[in-house]
Amino acid sequence: MIMEEMLAHNMDFVKNKEYEKYKTSKYPNLGIAVITCMDTRLIELLPKALGFKNGDVKIIKNAGGMVLTPFDSTVRSALISVYELGVDEIMVIGHTECGVTDISAPKIVDRMLERGISKECIDMVRFCEIDIDKWLSGFDSPEQSVKNSVRILRNHPLMPKDVHIAGYIIDIVTGGLKKVSTD
Repeated sequence: MIMEEMLAHNMDFVKNKEYEKYKTSKYPNLGIAVITCMDTRLIELLPKALGFKNGDVKIIKNAGGMVLTPFDSTVRSALISVYELGVDEIMVIGHTECGVTDISAPKIVDRMLERGISKECIDMVRFCEIDIDKWLSGFDSPEQSVKNSVRILRNHPLMPKDVHIAGYIIDIVTGGLKKVSTD
């Protein structure tokens, strides 16, 4: 199993004190939070393309790098970054070729059923007033998703107006950034 290999690597990492070169505080050196996608292609590309290193920024990741609602966990993380960790700028960074573009909630529900989740369980989620079709949906374009996320953050009643919030799209191949017009 891959997890066992990772745990063995971790034991060597700690034993050899490789962690020492990553020591930093919980406060981001650059005062920036980055909201972005969990895409594996961004793990090394994004920091290299923007020139930041361990300790420089707070990175908030989820599927699509989306702010879904004003009170989701992404907004919570952004607000904590601002009020507790000294963040005064937020970059929302979507990317080209995002896997969340055009995902289908009905297909995901079908896959849940195939993997043994009961229809009753899915119906219970709906009964709890979770709009599963909206919750599991994607977006038509990364640009529109970034615009929506920036709009929610800028207009949030708990977000200070002096926090600079901007949106970008990173090219998943070249690492080039393009500003998304949000006005």
